[in-house]
Amino acid sequence: QVQLVESGGGLVQPGGSLRLSCAASGSIFRLYVMNWYRQAPGKQRELVVGITSAGTTNYVDSVKGRFTISRDNAKNTVYLQMNRLKPEETAVFYCYAVIQTMNNNPPLAYWGQGTQVTVSS
Repeated sequence: QVQLVESGGGLVQPGGSLRLSCAASGSIFRLYVMNWYRQAPGKQRELVVGITSAGTTNYVDSVKGRFTISRDNAKNTVYLQMNRLKPEETAVFYCYAVIQTMNNNPPLAYWGQGTQVTVSS
């Protein structure tokens, strides 16, 4: 059984910062890519940024220079530092990871429950 648990969401003023965390727990043999998605009200879920186990990152253009993803492989945790947040970035942020639970099992995709980020004055 694998779980992804996000934390760090909340209310922040425009221009402010938040740091999200996502910890994977359970029977983890190997942790592959870890991504952050967001879903704004009335919109589709979109990929914000991803990071491979080797540390290669891929950001959506709209967050480049403001958001930074990092991961601690020893803790099976991924972080998202978000700076200069904008009101239109109010959304539920979801963690996504591809995880292999045992050596002979195929890797599977897992989602966290989401954490609300509200950018408002």
